[in-house]
Amino acid sequence: MTGVARALGAGLLDLLLPRACAACERPLAPADRGLVCGVCWSRATPLPHPQCARCGHPVPRQALRRGPHAVTTCRWCEQLRPFIRAGRSAYWVPGGPAGAMVHALKYDGWARVADDLAARLARLHWPRDVEEERRALVPVPLSGTRMRERGFNQSERLARALARSWRVPVWDDVLERARDTRTQTRLTPGDRLRNVSGAFRATAAARARLAGAHVVLVDDVVTTAATLNACADVLFASGARVISFVTFGRAPAAGDRP
Repeated sequence: MTGVARALGAGLLDLLLPRACAACERPLAPADRGLVCGVCWSRATPLPHPQCARCGHPVPRQALRRGPHAVTTCRWCEQLRPFIRAGRSAYWVPGGPAGAMVHALKYDGWARVADDLAARLARLHWPRDVEEERRALVPVPLSGTRMRERGFNQSERLARALARSWRVPVWDDVLERARDTRTQTRLTPGDRLRNVSGAFRATAAARARLAGAHVVLVDDVVTTAATLNACADVLFASGARVISFVTFGRAPAAGDRP
């Protein structure tokens, strides 16, 4: 009887306040358990394979072949710090349903969308040493201004949802913003580097926690890795032995065909 009552109550609630997809705003089907509909998930574009074993960026097929014409290095990896062990992203952004999901999380107040996105991040494959060593997730911090505007840090929401699957803690007290920065969305690669230079600093609790640790940075989207590199620099200087990163979205680089 309790189950029947719960089902009737849920049906009545859907009738009076129908659930809508956070990405496309169409009504959710009964089978849709999260806040994003199955149609949007089917139309979102995941990063294709093969991928670089280190950074997770799609690489040409010839990179897997042996011989004089094989690609021996990943060009996307070249922009990462040497102490960054691995990186993974799930979907191409901006644009399309995946971009709409990120927009709903960051700008439309759909904080619980982070649970849907983190469920996809939990399916990503990692090198064995990363899975065995990762001690904590570190969300990229927001500035005080954006925190007041949004009411939450989208990267922290992603980190906490992912932490439940990975069964590791979230360390949101080791990294902070030293100053406000402009949004990176419309900046050139060079401007991105200048924008985040010196924008992050370690907290008083950082050294005790980070000493010898392998931590995983969490952000919503990576484009040129300028923000992730700036954060990784601070974590490494504060005692972290290795840093990896994970993001829901990744912007295509020159030559990519998403």
